[in-house]
Amino acid sequence: MTRDQFLTAALRNPVNPAITDELDRLGLPDAWLVAGCLVQSVWNVLTKRPFDHGINDYDVFYFDPDTSWEAEDAVIRDLTARLSHLGVAIEVRNQARVHLWYPGKHGVPYPALSCSTDGIDRFLSANVQVGIRRGAGGYDVYAPSGFDDVAGMIVRPNRTANFSVANYMKKVARWQALWPEITVLAAE
Repeated sequence: MTRDQFLTAALRNPVNPAITDELDRLGLPDAWLVAGCLVQSVWNVLTKRPFDHGINDYDVFYFDPDTSWEAEDAVIRDLTARLSHLGVAIEVRNQARVHLWYPGKHGVPYPALSCSTDGIDRFLSANVQVGIRRGAGGYDVYAPSGFDDVAGMIVRPNRTANFSVANYMKKVARWQALWPEITVLAAE
C-alpha cells in the first residue's frame, strides 16, 4: 500500500477529513489526527464494512509547551464543541504533557516528548503509527513504520520504552473481535 492509497482509504471515512479540516482552521500547534481512526477506516475499506465500524474515538495530538491541565482542557472543550455535529468521540491530547499522567494511568514510564510525532512513534502497535494533517496543497502523512502492516491487516508490537504486554493484549483482543481478519503478532 502506498501513502496515497492509505490516504484515499482513510479519507473515505468522512469524519477524518472533517476533523483535519477543523484542525487546520483552528491552527493548533503541531496538530495531527492519529492512530486507530485512520487504520480502522482503512481496514473497513479493505473488508467492505461501514466506514465507522469499530471506531471508538478519533485521536488528535497537538504539541503546546503550556503543560497545564487548564490549557489542555480548554483545547479539548473547544475542539469537542467545534466537532460536536459529527456525533463521534474526540480524544485530544497535548503531547507536551503526556509524561505527566501516563505512568500513573498505564503503569509504565513515559519520557517527555518534543513534538507530536514523538507520540505517534510510541504507540503500542506499529500498524497504528500513523498521523495525517492538512498541509500546503494537500495532506502531510507521518508513518514511521510504513503501510505494509495496515494493508496486510497485521498487528505487530512496537517495542518502545513504554511497551506493556498487558496493554497491547487488551487492545488486540478488542480489535480481533471487530476485525477477525487481522493477524496478531505475539507481544512476548
